[in-house]
Amino acid sequence: MKYSIVFSAVLAAFVLSACDKPTVILPAAVVAVPAPVAVPGPAGPAGATGATGATGTAGYTGATGSTGATGSTGDTGATGNTGETGATGSRGRTGGDTVVIVPAPQR
Repeated sequence: MKYSIVFSAVLAAFVLSACDKPTVILPAAVVAVPAPVAVPGPAGPAGATGATGATGTAGYTGATGSTGATGSTGDTGATGNTGETGATGSRGRTGGDTVVIVPAPQR
């Protein structure tokens, strides 16, 4: 019995909401004719100039950047080999033979 009243109320709500509602037709709106507008005359003299605004404050200077890291020193090159000692001339002379270069004849 206690469920029949609740069931009936829910069923009635569904049935009544499913009905077609009649369309309401409103009468046409009456268009009002605008009143005549007065046309303004010539403009008057210009007004006084306004006061100058205050000067703005200067911005802050940015911080200086940090110094970069120092680069590493390169490797030292290898030491070259010592050259051979030249031949000593014969008969006690310390110098070698004199070499004379003769250019080839030109054609």
